[in-house]
Amino acid sequence: MLEAARRSPVNYSRLIDTRAGLAGIRVPPGYAMDRARCEIGRGPEAFAAARAALGRWEQFNLGWVRVANPEAKIETGEMVAVQAHGLGLWSINVSRILYVIDEPARFGFAYGTTELHVERGEERFLLEIDQDSGAVFYDLLAVSQPAHWLARLGFPYTRSRQRRFARESSRRMQTLEPDPQRLEPPVN
Repeated sequence: MLEAARRSPVNYSRLIDTRAGLAGIRVPPGYAMDRARCEIGRGPEAFAAARAALGRWEQFNLGWVRVANPEAKIETGEMVAVQAHGLGLWSINVSRILYVIDEPARFGFAYGTTELHVERGEERFLLEIDQDSGAVFYDLLAVSQPAHWLARLGFPYTRSRQRRFARESSRRMQTLEPDPQRLEPPVN
């Protein structure tokens, strides 16, 4: 699946551009936007621990959602396969990392869905540290619409799952304890 996805383009219009954040994002007709932002800690150590957690895909370790290829690196062009459980079935959805933000006070990435995804759109995962207060924030921003006919048919259900993911991913990032042995994300 990952090899097939590598050869496939994103399955949506590139006009969304989550890199622009809320100020410049475009939400095309028929798409829904989800955003969850929460404080997850304070200080440089909390930022480093959150950055390492993102590198281990911890924001997906929810029991009913997980990354199928956890060895994937956070780098532009990398393929990410997310498994999700619902209605008694597991599905695999493949996306491509579109860009990485790696600045002293911000770290994150966004991926775009491929033809091997039940949705179409972009999702951005961003960590920010406020230089004045030291507060560390986790910010999830997604713009999507159903791509697969089953996702369109079950639109209210799929929307509830997306909102659940945003809530639980935020909660997961809030509850992670810094692990001094794992402060560095995986390296190429």
